[in-house]
Amino acid sequence: MIKQPLAEVFGFPTTNLSSEAEHCRANALCRFGNKVPKCTKDKANKPLGVCSIYDGTDVVITCPIRFREQWLIAEDAASFFFPKGSKWTTLIEVRLKDKYGKSAGNIDVALCSYNDRGKVIGFGALEVQAVYISGNVRNPFEHYMEAPEERTKMDWSARPNYPKPDYLSSSRKRLAPQLIFKGGILKAWGKKTAVALNRGFFNTLPTLQEIEPERADIAWLVYDLVHDKKCDSFSLKRWKAVYTKFTESLEKITRSEPGNVRDFVEVLQEKVDEKLDNNHSPDTEVIGAPF
Repeated sequence: MIKQPLAEVFGFPTTNLSSEAEHCRANALCRFGNKVPKCTKDKANKPLGVCSIYDGTDVVITCPIRFREQWLIAEDAASFFFPKGSKWTTLIEVRLKDKYGKSAGNIDVALCSYNDRGKVIGFGALEVQAVYISGNVRNPFEHYMEAPEERTKMDWSARPNYPKPDYLSSSRKRLAPQLIFKGGILKAWGKKTAVALNRGFFNTLPTLQEIEPERADIAWLVYDLVHDKKCDSFSLKRWKAVYTKFTESLEKITRSEPGNVRDFVEVLQEKVDEKLDNNHSPDTEVIGAPF
């Protein structure tokens, strides 16, 4: 049983004590194509070098840069956006503006296809969605980094604020707004969107209606981190791709499934009873006729 939350630190499992892993940890390096050689997550001068965490036995990607391994996500998105054999390239963090010139956010990765003269002839947007963490992941990270050789299998299970994935916040506070603002503009332009995310995260989303890739507005590119015991490292592997319509998918993700109204009335009744019991002169008033 895994009793600590850290799966990868500076690109390697916490159990990996190879010279390469030690070099990355000692120099706070990023292996996955950050804009600079070093990790800049959370704080540039004191980076939180956690790429992924454990959720039981599952490995959950918590850093968007982790998805850039070998740029598999770009290849998968390009196969959805462009005809086979197209020439294409990637642009990172491209500002997207609305009709009034106000920012709708940055496109994580804009993929552009071009002709023999280098003229852009098509594009699509790739959004990368890592998972938010609830609890405190910096404390176990700093504890591990003090002595990696001695703490490869440290027990953090009894510590307060044990970190775990917060899938609900990841979807409703991050993914859904991104799709509403940026995806809405792209949909109006007739352009496609791809979303790269972890398998565990995708499995928490409502069941989406799948259609043929040719008819889809969105491709959900779902990935796993697969452990190689021989070299003690994780590799990004595509689990599957799911193709859907934009509007239908967004409605599914943003709409809550209603529970039983009686349960909510019971909650209200309990609160009203408590208020009346605690106040001999309750601050209530009789509502008169509206006219």
